[in-house]
Amino acid sequence: MIGVLALQGNFSKHIHILNLLRIPSIEIRYLDQFKNIDGLILPGGESTVISDLIDRNNLRDAIINLSKEKPILGTCAGLILMSKDINDNKVDSLGILNLHVERNAYGTQFHSFNEDIEVRMEGESTFISASFIRAPKISKIGDNIEVLSTYNEDPIAVRQGKHIGLAFHPELNTELLFHNYLFKNPKERVETASAN
Repeated sequence: MIGVLALQGNFSKHIHILNLLRIPSIEIRYLDQFKNIDGLILPGGESTVISDLIDRNNLRDAIINLSKEKPILGTCAGLILMSKDINDNKVDSLGILNLHVERNAYGTQFHSFNEDIEVRMEGESTFISASFIRAPKISKIGDNIEVLSTYNEDPIAVRQGKHIGLAFHPELNTELLFHNYLFKNPKERVETASAN
């Protein structure tokens, strides 16, 4: 069972992707829902609002504790929340990924765009369609960060251990790659990440 944080943002598109992959999912809003999940998705949305709601719903420690054992996928605002450091003190990030992120660095909603990007994982290269909507920019990466994709030489998809952070929205184009990779066999993925 994969949890999708459903406090704000376009979480329903992620549930649609999981349904296509026949992966059971649950919308996460309350602390007791963390008990039986094998992974978590932090969706896009308004990162300041999601950060505030995480604390209002007392979910911060639960997410951080889950990240120590289970995979987390963060897209756009989810990437911002997963980062160690951010250029906006209105967002209290979770420190799951060792990188610095700048909010809205690719422009306003008006500057949103789609781009075909190359993703490199497990020695294989795949092209997917990515939507950038008020996208964050990864301006600095720390130790143990693997860059999976770049745009104009800037990282836009990264992995650290069992977790993946994306500056874009694969779910808006029904791209299954990351959800399938992290969550199709989450227990096996966690064991592999822990061994590395």
